Amino acid sequence: MDKDRLAGIANQAKGSIKQATGKILGDTKLQAEGAADKAHGKLQNAVGGAKDALRDAADKA
Repeated sequence: MDKDRLAGIANQAKGSIKQATGKILGDTKLQAEGAADKAHGKLQNAVGGAKDALRDAADKA
């Protein structure tokens, strides 16, 4: 598993926690930061998945 996938999963989790905390506290800025962290994590995870796919294809070739 690529390190970007692991970092992406961590950022998604961090974003979820921030978003939930912001919702509980009524802090819209914290909610927005959480949503941004989640989006960044999803993108990072996708990049890591693409790297894994390329690496697997190169190994098979």
